[in-house]
Amino acid sequence: MKTAFRLILASLLIVGTASLGKTQIAEVTHNTWTSGTAMPTPVSSSTAAVIKTAIYVVGGNSAAGFGGNGLVADVQIYNPATNAWSTAASFPTTIEAASSAVVKNVLYVFGGTADASTATNAVWAYNSKTNACTGLAAMPTARWGSQAVVEKKTKIIYVIGGYDGKGNSLATVESYNPATNTWTEQAPMLLADNSVAAGLVGTTIVVADGSTAGGQVTGYTEGYDAATNSWTSLAADSTARVESCSGGIGAKLYDAGGYLNNAGAAGTVNESFQLSKNKWATLAAMPQGTMFGSSAVYKGKLYCFGGWATFSGTPLNNVQIYQP
Repeated sequence: MKTAFRLILASLLIVGTASLGKTQIAEVTHNTWTSGTAMPTPVSSSTAAVIKTAIYVVGGNSAAGFGGNGLVADVQIYNPATNAWSTAASFPTTIEAASSAVVKNVLYVFGGTADASTATNAVWAYNSKTNACTGLAAMPTARWGSQAVVEKKTKIIYVIGGYDGKGNSLATVESYNPATNTWTEQAPMLLADNSVAAGLVGTTIVVADGSTAGGQVTGYTEGYDAATNSWTSLAADSTARVESCSGGIGAKLYDAGGYLNNAGAAGTVNESFQLSKNKWATLAAMPQGTMFGSSAVYKGKLYCFGGWATFSGTPLNNVQIYQP
């Protein structure tokens, strides 16, 4: 009887331990980079955003350098949970250097260029349920290299800055209301800038770095308050750059890699900007420096897709994931 009891007790302990093991959550290692499965089609100058549990990477350029020969209409879908790729229906047109945002599980794509020369003001809505795009009210200002950020409370999308395709960086800020399919002009940025790092930090849209009207790379940083429709100058990024991987996570803007105005290798510097302290901090460097890629934030991590390792180089297919 005692022997039988001991066997039963031992079996319960084993089952209990196994069950406990199943419910254990892996410990998070902060300030680290990992890699995901390579992209099926390597691209630069794509745009990316999250629909539910997947990241959609739209368009881009599959050829080396600038130019229209390698522009694609591909929509590549990355699933962070399975670390696997799939594809959606092709975009209605080839597109690069567009901006994008998601509201109520609809992906909105703004501007960009279909020929690497002419800026467009086209707006498309992609519905993952129907796997199709619909054309919407055109953006008032044609541009590429803008950033699109959603204000959480109102679900209004703010399209910020960009390049007009005629030699001019823009301070233009226009907001799009998905519910009414209408546009409103907002207070312009303090500095005309394109291809900035951007993200929502609390209730403030923070933009940093970018390329100014003179074509120079800047570390200028400013913040937008949608409630007051006003911009405020903030502490500059000491590492001036453009076309970095960026996004707002919690109380900080994260900003990794980018073009350092040196016509050489992409930067590996990774920084965060804390709005409450108006201060930049240096973090773990990117394993592979990238510029002209795309980025998205999912479940508290920053995902960086493709881009170039060297200025005007061959597109990368890598996926770099930063855990703050």
